[in-house]
Amino acid sequence: MSDASSDTADVPTVIDPATGRRTPVGGHGSGNLSKLALGAVGVVFGDIGTSPIYAFRETFVGPHPLAIDELHILGVVSLIFWSMTLVVSVQYVGILMRADNKGQGGSLALVALISGAIRKSRYGPLVVLLGVFATSLFYGDSMITPAVSVLSAVEGLTVVESRLSPLVLPIALVLLVALFVIQKSGTAKVGALFAPVMVVYFTVLAVLGVYHLVQMPHVLVALNPWYAIQFFLTDKMLGFLALGSVVLAVTGAEALYSDMGHFGRGPLRLSWFGFVMPCLLINYFGQAAMILGLNDAAAAEAMENPFFHLAPENLRLPLVILATCATFIASQAVISGAFSITHQAMQLGFIPRLSTRHTSEHEVGQIYIPFVNWALMTGVIVLVLVFQNSSNLASAYGIAVTGAMLIDTCLMTVLLIVIWRWKLWQAIPVIVTFFVVDGAYFAANATKIKDGGWFPLMIGGIAFTLLTTWNKGRRLMRERMTEAALPLNVFAKSAHGSAARVPGTAIFMASTNAGVPSALLHNIKHNKVLHERVVVLTVEVQDVPYVEPAERYSMTDLGQGFYRMTLRYGFMEETDVPAALAHYEVCGGPFEMMKTSFFLSRQTLVPSAKPGMAIWREKLFAWMMRNAASAMEFFRLPTNRVVELGSQLEI
Repeated sequence: MSDASSDTADVPTVIDPATGRRTPVGGHGSGNLSKLALGAVGVVFGDIGTSPIYAFRETFVGPHPLAIDELHILGVVSLIFWSMTLVVSVQYVGILMRADNKGQGGSLALVALISGAIRKSRYGPLVVLLGVFATSLFYGDSMITPAVSVLSAVEGLTVVESRLSPLVLPIALVLLVALFVIQKSGTAKVGALFAPVMVVYFTVLAVLGVYHLVQMPHVLVALNPWYAIQFFLTDKMLGFLALGSVVLAVTGAEALYSDMGHFGRGPLRLSWFGFVMPCLLINYFGQAAMILGLNDAAAAEAMENPFFHLAPENLRLPLVILATCATFIASQAVISGAFSITHQAMQLGFIPRLSTRHTSEHEVGQIYIPFVNWALMTGVIVLVLVFQNSSNLASAYGIAVTGAMLIDTCLMTVLLIVIWRWKLWQAIPVIVTFFVVDGAYFAANATKIKDGGWFPLMIGGIAFTLLTTWNKGRRLMRERMTEAALPLNVFAKSAHGSAARVPGTAIFMASTNAGVPSALLHNIKHNKVLHERVVVLTVEVQDVPYVEPAERYSMTDLGQGFYRMTLRYGFMEETDVPAALAHYEVCGGPFEMMKTSFFLSRQTLVPSAKPGMAIWREKLFAWMMRNAASAMEFFRLPTNRVVELGSQLEI
């Protein structure tokens, strides 16, 4: 890892999987910083940017309602300000963004970074499990975010005209279904509109906030943390429970870290401190100022949807439309994030191969995974139909976010002490502060489990079970195959004279660098022939986002026309085997696809007397294997040049 203080992540780079060349995203220069910062506004900040629509409201009218008076209003807005400052600005933007894994961020990238340093430690597996669980919680979050965001925006119609209330649910469902349907066509063209729309949206947030702040500037005293402390001292239990809704104001903080690889550390910091954070805070303080300026009856009515009451009556419908567009964009970003994190998990061996389509010829990160898309859509529709309104959904929202934040704090502890080697007197105050803050948020949201928080936990539990089952099953399979493996150099010498050689190249895909692939054994057993050139090829995915071109491959000449070759990829890269082979003249000469055949092994699991894992997990693993996409598709092998040979295996 580069030094924590380096700025290598400020201008992100990508490696083209075909050419192996590393190129900067969008080029260099100060102009590029501004362009990337503008693009980040459209892609990264949608989730946290749509929080003002419901976060302030939920604190007062949610599961644990508060009195609408000056003490509580100033206390809540002070909590929002300091939560945003500590969690988003300090923890994520200030500290975690410095922890880049070759420019990439997010829980899996952080785990890959840390595990390399403590792999041999007894805590190594625990760190990996924490990262996997944080990833699992993300799937629950990626279902709730579109549902609560879009539904809360469409509910603004009831502020415009109360008789439109019966149409809220149908309109929200139509918009959500449309959102998932358009995923297959890619988001490059739609994405070009994201940044301008979100810039307009954030500007409107600030303008509306300023309008009310000018009339009630007294609310700015809540910048003083004493007002948050006074709230807790007056209403100890209600203050604690209010944290469960206040945290909605910082949902999306983890997206800043996860999307660091797309935009770079510098552009994200510029966007956050220079534009997004000021606009959000002005709007929250504006909502507080508006409520304080109303009499009790009007304040109670406005608190049902304070965000839309910020606008004059004749401008509320345009605000509903703009807010709906913003929530649509925020939901798009979360769905794209689900595709990206699934791709990373596949490359790291936690998810079986899934059919993946690339929706852009120019941007390697723009992908579409049908299974994930339709699974998320199903979950979102179920959520909307079961919970019916955004207030009910907000109760389910916080637990996944705060759980992931608490896990990130655990990983940050290892990062500060083991990787960056901070002195204890420096590290302990930082660690204790964030454990107290994130732990309090998580504990407050835990009280809402029965009100809907069970849903993201259930989704996270299912995802965690699937991810760990697949990872352990694959490891057991490799161990069993290695136990019975015949050394390739011994096989090459014995097979040379016992089978006829035919023209061409045969590439046998192998999951490990040890032994002879079962497909090679079955081929010579049944077909009695060997090609003139036999290459046993292993594809390895490293614990880094991208692999340098010089480290892409290694090769061993075993003699008699036999070669063992390894191709290495980062977990953010495409495993396009033919594209990689086309650039190398190794193993006796160039690879010509029309004279090359690829042989794949397909294992069928059979019951074992002494299973390596519980029977139900073994059956689950077998089911996942049957439904995984073929290696042919995953490695992008030419369909007319592939031969698949099966075998049985006990684990």
